[in-house]
Amino acid sequence: MINAKLLQLVVDASNDGIVVAEREGDDHILIYANPAFERLTGYAVDDILYQDCRFLQGDDRDQPGLTAIRQALRNQQACRQIVRNYRKDGTPFWNELSISPVFNDNDQLTYYIGIQKDVTEQVEAQQRLQALEAELAALRAEQSKT
Repeated sequence: MINAKLLQLVVDASNDGIVVAEREGDDHILIYANPAFERLTGYAVDDILYQDCRFLQGDDRDQPGLTAIRQALRNQQACRQIVRNYRKDGTPFWNELSISPVFNDNDQLTYYIGIQKDVTEQVEAQQRLQALEAELAALRAEQSKT
């Protein structure tokens, strides 16, 4: 079995942001964030502890991925979605967010583990590819008319 010190070293060494949240009413408040979360978001741990992670969404709360996340939280299920988040300085980034519930020995939900991965480059590349494909289709349609 892995000991607590080694586990802490592993989590702190991760390239991906890792947070632990516990349920408080309708919120899921952060009780831990690793250094990679701080680097990714620009928020220091002391700035975000005991807040719900929704602060990362800014005013951008009408995203399809967020609907799936809310449903998974209600159903105490794991999920993985790509959502647009905002750093402390306001710059947007695409976040592949993986959320997993943690249950105690009595099968009661105790925590959620969240892992954040910056996938901005991949999402923007996919968007450029889709735009080029649409442009190519439009050119082909125009050529077939002549």
